[in-house]
Amino acid sequence: MKQQLEELLARIRALQEEVESSYRDAREEWERKRMELAGELRRRQRRYKVGLWRFLAESRPLVVLTAPIIYAGWIAFLLLDLFVSVYQAICFPVYGIPKVRRADYLVFDRALLPYLNLVEKFNCLYCSYGNGVIGFAREVAARTEQYWCPIKHARRIQAAHERYPRFFDHGDAEMYSRDLEKLRKDYAELAERDTRK
Repeated sequence: MKQQLEELLARIRALQEEVESSYRDAREEWERKRMELAGELRRRQRRYKVGLWRFLAESRPLVVLTAPIIYAGWIAFLLLDLFVSVYQAICFPVYGIPKVRRADYLVFDRALLPYLNLVEKFNCLYCSYGNGVIGFAREVAARTEQYWCPIKHARRIQAAHERYPRFFDHGDAEMYSRDLEKLRKDYAELAERDTRK
C-alpha cells in the first residue's frame, strides 16, 4: 500500500510539474504577445472600463452598505500575515523546517489591468492579499503539521493540503514511531521546486 501510494504521489507530482511547465510556457507566450501588442491591447481594454461614478451609481445599495464589513477583513488578514511571518521566522529554523516564501503566495498583478476602475482595482488588491495570506498561512500550517502531527484523520477531510497524503494512516502506531523523524525532514520536493524557479 505504501509503495502504491508513493507511486501515485510521484505521478501526481509529475503531472503537477507538467501543468506548471505548460502554464509557464503559456505565460511566456502571452508575455511575448503582450509586449508586441501592448499599446493596442491597452487601448482596446480601456474601451471596457466602467467609470468610477457610473460603477458606484449602478451598484446595488446593499452591496455598498456591506462593503465596510468586507473591507474590515483587512485587519484580520494583516494580523494573520504578521503572526504567520513572525511565527515561521522564529520557529521554523528551530525545527529545521524550510521557510515558506511569502512572495509565492502574494501576487498583485490584477490591479494593473487598464479596464478596471479604482474601486475594482482596490477590490482585486484586497482579494489578492486575502487569498494570498490564507494560502501562505495554510502552507506554513501544513509544514508545521508535518513536523508535529503527521497523522491522517480517521475520516476523509475536504480539501486536504498537498502534504497530507504522505502523513501516517490513522492508528498506524508502528509506522508513526518508526518513520516520524524521517517524515519531519522530508522536504525534498521543496528543494526541487525552489531550484526550478
